[in-house]
Amino acid sequence: MAKELPLLGAALSLDMLAHHRDWILNDQRDLELQSFCWPNATDADLRKMVARTKELLDGYTGRLGLHGPFTSFNIDCADSEIIEVIRARMLRVLEITAELGGDQMVIHSPYTLWKEADLEQNPANAFIQVERVRYVLTPVIERAEELGVTLVIENCEDITPNLRVELAAKMKSKAVKVSLDTGHAQFMHRRCGAPPVDVFVHAAGAALEHVHLQDIDGYGDRHWHPGEGTIAWHSVFKALGKLPKMPRLILEVNDEIGVRKGAEYLESQGLAR
Repeated sequence: MAKELPLLGAALSLDMLAHHRDWILNDQRDLELQSFCWPNATDADLRKMVARTKELLDGYTGRLGLHGPFTSFNIDCADSEIIEVIRARMLRVLEITAELGGDQMVIHSPYTLWKEADLEQNPANAFIQVERVRYVLTPVIERAEELGVTLVIENCEDITPNLRVELAAKMKSKAVKVSLDTGHAQFMHRRCGAPPVDVFVHAAGAALEHVHLQDIDGYGDRHWHPGEGTIAWHSVFKALGKLPKMPRLILEVNDEIGVRKGAEYLESQGLAR
């Protein structure tokens, strides 16, 4: 019997969820909402957004996640005053995630080209960096455990695929796993010598619970539809198929109104549905 193809989900703003609502709900596709992560949203704005989201999600029984805040900070921050802001922002979105019935929140990896090079020449800084992340995230992780929400760490400027996987494991919590952004991995592969995207999948292994699917040409973080860039999608899905459990496959493209174009491409390749 042929193995069923994985079902694609999407990362959408609330306006685009309204536009694609039937497509999402008809198959109860995985959904990631990206309207709650921005720092300029007031508490009053967020309450209105939560109410609107609940209306849009009426009848939705699929798996829901939110993208957590990331603008203007890093989770290995060493400044105690800024750390309090980071925690407050993360806890705010975490609470909203749980209120909406979500069980996953995306956060960003702290690794960069500069930091990875520093770790190679100053190995002690690797320990320091992990402990900084632990200090920043401890109250967030504890609350995530209480709410039943998993934090998934997404690669951004990561070159070495296993670093954030090891970082997640060192948090020693079932509420911390790994995300993969295919476009970010491809960018670092083409520009900075990182391994190709399928190697990022293999490195994450069973810890990989979330994937942003987007394509690029290697020049910038394009967030194009799959099939429009240079990613070898067959190798990526072959690697995904070897995992003990398929992660959530979330189309994350700038052209949200045309998000189904990427889904149709991957379907035409016999990779997903």
